[in-house]
Order: sequence, then C-alpha cells, then structure tokens
Amino acid sequence: MPTLPELDITFYDHLLPAITAGTYRADVRHVLKDAHGDIDAPDKLPATSEEFEVRAVQFVLDPSSVHAVFPAPGASGDHALVLPHITLNRSILPWEREPKWSRVEARAPWLALMVFREGELPEDPDAMGLAASRTVAQLCRPAESGVLGPAISGLPTETEASTCRTIDVPVPLFRRLIPTEGELSYLAHVRRVEQAKRRFEGEVLTEGDYAVLTANRFPRTGGAYTVHLVSLEGHDKPLAGTIPGDKTHLRLCTLWTWSFTSDENARFDAVGLLRNLVAPGNSTDPERLTLRLEPQTAAGSDPEDTYVTERLKLGYAPVPHRVLSGELGYAWYRGPCTPVTARELPPTPGDHTTADHLLIYEEEHGLFDVSYASAWTLGRAIGLADPDYAADVTRARRELANQAAAMMKLAADPARSARAAQAGDPVPQRGLDWLRTLAETPLAEALAAPNVDPLDVPRRAPRIALTRAEARAALSTTAAQSALRATADARTASMPSWLDRLRLLRGVPFHYLVPHPDMLPDESLRVFAIDQQWIDALIDGAAGVGIHTSMDQRLDDTLRAATTAQSLGARPKAGLLLRSQLVPAWPDIILIARRAGAELAELRRAHLAPDTLLVLFDDIPDALTIREPGQGIHFGIDDGGLLGLRQLTPNTTPPLGASLGRDFPSEGTVFGRFLRPGSEDVLNLLGSGALVPELARALGKQTLRPSEFAVQLVNAPLEQLLLPRP
Repeated sequence: MPTLPELDITFYDHLLPAITAGTYRADVRHVLKDAHGDIDAPDKLPATSEEFEVRAVQFVLDPSSVHAVFPAPGASGDHALVLPHITLNRSILPWEREPKWSRVEARAPWLALMVFREGELPEDPDAMGLAASRTVAQLCRPAESGVLGPAISGLPTETEASTCRTIDVPVPLFRRLIPTEGELSYLAHVRRVEQAKRRFEGEVLTEGDYAVLTANRFPRTGGAYTVHLVSLEGHDKPLAGTIPGDKTHLRLCTLWTWSFTSDENARFDAVGLLRNLVAPGNSTDPERLTLRLEPQTAAGSDPEDTYVTERLKLGYAPVPHRVLSGELGYAWYRGPCTPVTARELPPTPGDHTTADHLLIYEEEHGLFDVSYASAWTLGRAIGLADPDYAADVTRARRELANQAAAMMKLAADPARSARAAQAGDPVPQRGLDWLRTLAETPLAEALAAPNVDPLDVPRRAPRIALTRAEARAALSTTAAQSALRATADARTASMPSWLDRLRLLRGVPFHYLVPHPDMLPDESLRVFAIDQQWIDALIDGAAGVGIHTSMDQRLDDTLRAATTAQSLGARPKAGLLLRSQLVPAWPDIILIARRAGAELAELRRAHLAPDTLLVLFDDIPDALTIREPGQGIHFGIDDGGLLGLRQLTPNTTPPLGASLGRDFPSEGTVFGRFLRPGSEDVLNLLGSGALVPELARALGKQTLRPSEFAVQLVNAPLEQLLLPRP
C-alpha cells in the first residue's frame, strides 16, 4: 500500500462574496470641483442610474455543486457518533444570500443540514430521501391552511412558475431540530486543501476551496435516516421562535437530499479490539505477538518436554508424516512465516530434483523436519497447476535442448566417426530402401516376395555421439554459453513475473502459512520474519517444472540465470497477519512499518479471509503503526463519547492542528450533557454549559471561532503504535 501523503488543510470561518445575491442600483453623478469647491455651471453632466442583479442559487442546486456527502448515500454501518456533512464545490455558496438575522462578527449561512429519522417526515415516512416537487409559488404560498412557507416576495413570474423540491416538517420537530441563530455559524466553514489528490471512502480531497455544512444531530438510534440541505431564506420569524399557532407544518425548500442507515449491529469496540491486539489477554509480553504455538504446560526437567518447548518456540508445529516404510508418525513443519530468524542450512551437494533432497532428519529423536521438502513440493504443484506457466517452461527447455544438441552435432569429429565405422564399433542400421520398394510394389507381390535378411542391407557409418566430457566441453565454450543464454532470455518473458508473484506467497494455501489454527486465533495480531530458504525451496520446486532428461538438468542453470536476471520483484523479509473484526470493518486499514525511522515498502496486502489480512514488507521493522483508515474529513466524537483536543495556537508544540493528547470532556463527565434535553441526539452548542463555551474553556480560550470549532470536531482516526521493548 503506498504511503499516504500528508494533507495541508486550512479551515476558515467563512468566505464572503463581495456582494450577496440581489438587485442593486448604481448611481453615477459627475461633479466638477476646483480649489474653492464645486463649480456651479449650467452645463453639468446629467446623473445616470443603472440597476443590475446578482444571481445565486436559491431554489435549485446543480448536482455539480456537490463534492461529497457523508455518510455515503445508501450506506449502512456504525454511524452513531458521526455528524453528517456535505461538501460543496462552490466555497461561497452558503453565504451568497444574506439572512436578515446575520451577525457581523459571525456571518450565518442561509443553508442548514437537517437529519430526520424514519417516521418523522409525513411525506417520507421510510426516510428514503423523498421530497415533493412543487412550484416556487406553492412553496411560498401553500394552499394548505396549516402549512407555513417562507416569506419571500418580489420574485419574477417565471421563477414562481419553476419547480423545486420541498418537505413539510411538523412544527414541534422543527423546533427540536433546527439550530439557533447563533449556532448556524458554527455549523458551516470553508476548507482549503493545498496538497495533491488523496482518496478516502466516499470523498476525494483535491486542491481547492470547499464549503462544508455539518448537521447538529447524531444518528445514534438504529434505523434509516435522511439528510436534507434546506434553505432558511424567508424563515426569519420561525428561526426566532415565532410561528403562528394555527400552523402545524413548516414548508422548507430542500436543495439536496440523501439517505443512509445507522446499523446498531455493526457497532463494535474498536478501541478495545486494538488494545487486545497489541496486549492479548492483558499481557504485555511481546512474545505473545509472534506466530508460534504456546505450550499447554510449563516445561519441566524432562528432556523431551524441553525439546518440544524449544521446537514450538522456533515456530514449528507437529504434522502427520508417513515414512517410506509405511509407518505413520509425526514430523515438524514450519512455514515461511517464522517467529525467529531461520538458521542457514548447510550446503547440500548436487541439485534438488525431488523433495526428499530437502528433508532434514534429526537422528537423535528420529524425526523429520519437512518444512523445506513441503515448500519444494508445493512450488512444483503450483507450477504444474498453471497450464500457461508449465507450457512456457517446457517450451523453453525444449528449445534450449534442441539448440544444445545442434551444437554438439557440430562439435563431433568426422574423422573419428570414420575410424569408428571401420572398426565396426557402431551397431549397423538397416536402410530405408526396402520401405520405398514396398511402397512402390503392389501389395500382393510384396507379400509374396521372399524375406530379406536385414543384415544384407549395406552398412553405413552412423553419427557418433559425444561422450559426457566432450558434451560438457562443447557446451561450455564462451560462444555456446552466449548463444544458449540468448535463447533462454528470449524464451523466459513471462516466467520472471510469475515467479515474483510466487515469491510474494501468492497462491500458497493458508495452512502452509499457518499450520495450526491456534497460531492465529480470533482477535489476534502476529508479526513474523520471512524464512528466505523456505521461499528458495518454493521457487526451486516451481522453477524445476519440465525437467525430463539429463540435458534439461544440464541446461537448468542457464534457464534459471535468465529468469533471475529479469526478475523485478523484491524479496519480502517480514510481515504480519491480522485476524480481527477490524479487517471487515476497516478494509483499508493503514499499517505503517518503519525501521530506523524510515518507512518500509509494503510489497503485498491480501485479504486471505473476510477477517484475515496478510501484509508483507521489504525489511524487518522496528516500529509498527496501526491506524484507522481515513474516511475524509469527518465530524463527530470518538468511541466512548470523547473529543480529542487539537492544537489551535500556531508556531508552537505540538504544531497547529495536531493532537494535544487530551480528551474532552474530562473523566467523569459524559458527552450527553452537551445534547439538548430529550431523546433527539441534537447538539446544544451555545449557552451556559453548552458545548462551544465548555470546549473553549478546556482549550484555555475565551471563545471559539467556527473554524476552530470545526477543527475540534474532526473525528480523528484511532491509532496504535507497536515499539520494541527498551
């Protein structure tokens, strides 16, 4: 997985246009002056006046204006601690129309994001994101007596005849959910991104300015929810709390809507899972994070117990094994993932043409180590199971063998062949003239002809085969080696990449990696080194496919040298296996391995099962960071109802925007105290004991600006760091 670039994001309170939407008049008057003031002349230029209109979004929002929303439309998951938000490409859009209640010090937007649960909106009881299509005239002047629309007048006739999407919100629900006048400015801000593209779930962060509106309601109760971006233009009195008593519903214009599901069953304790992964069973012993079996009982003084304990400590597992004589016993097996650095094997004479060449026998205990023999057999099986690879290897070997045979034929001495023929050494060969005669003679005559003694056929001197020493000499010349290598290079185009994939353990069955299920139990993290000799045995078995003759064996080194020279893949040296609920919950979980401060390359990442992840690195790390995947700039609270406080003071330590290492609220205080009374899960932002002033007090500030509040609400990803013991 490539390294994620650092993001340079700046938050602003708002981005105000020079003038807001509306009709304006420009008066132009020419005045002539001298040192004594205006010159009163009868021929002054006449004054002129021109009107112009600044138009902006009002009742309909173009889809291109929406950059992203969260939660994603149709998403189903654990969204209980998330405040839904919408990101707009037009950064000034929330402030293009000026509400009458807007304060100078904190310009309020004319838009708000409202979250409704299923069963709350009369026209959308299932919270599917439905909205009624009505004309603007029906929006502003509802025909229904109990519905109150926005007080917007002076609209052109064509505008009133156009259609828009509307929702009728029950007045009691509107009062419970709508932000107060002062809170609206805290629910909108501008985000400036100044780094290269970076993709998150549901959102792509690219350079530019974006307006962001955040809802004030948590979808904490399980079920379907719909989110509406509503216009508050013309609702001055309802926002001030004044709604006529005969009105039961408030009609709002909705410019954008989407729906999602908050699934209570999808909730899990991510913090607890992470802690258990790095400290299984509340144990801080780093040995618990290695891929090995743990002895069921403590090792005693019995030498056999000590021997077994040491074997398990090295990462071995007992496996059934049947010897050639037929007896069934057990042997030791260890896969490529080892808890310790594997010892180098002593050099073995000759080439490995069968798995038996890689068996290790412990004479003292009468047991075999079948690790490398199993790897060789597996490599051979994987190679033979791929028809394309097997055909390519076989074809390359045949062409090399044919070329070598032609070279040896040219190396034969004609004079030596003649002397051998005169001595009668070669076996006489029958000519083919009798076959030609038989073909040209009618069948009846041929069958009636007397038998011909094969020995009567004239002898001829056959081609003399070279001895092994002469063959080796003929193929070992510089010219012969160069020609054979050129042929091997031309015929191994696909083999290097295939072997590179195998070197990354692609296609290796899981039980070869983890030979016993207790090595990787549920909710476990296991780190390991890679046994390079196991990988070599695996490659050796696969690369040996197609060796049928002694000539194939003799030319095998040439073929492998060509394959190795064209290999582009790096060798993995370490990795980890993660089996946890975090894997399906965080499919793009971030794992950063470092050695001496430098980040290691991630060579492979694979989901071996829905809850099991394998990651391979190009070196052995001394630090590992496990981080919740970034999902855009989301807003909300962390597990446990906490906010991680962030630095707001520039040019200090930690840097601006970084975590202060403190949570809010303090221990003993629940976040629920910052919700409005009742069960609507709506934030209480302003007032005595509300979230904004209490958050400012925790940060040592008198008050918070909207941009500073947005920074604190950024839902930071969870992170766990693994370091070596000092």
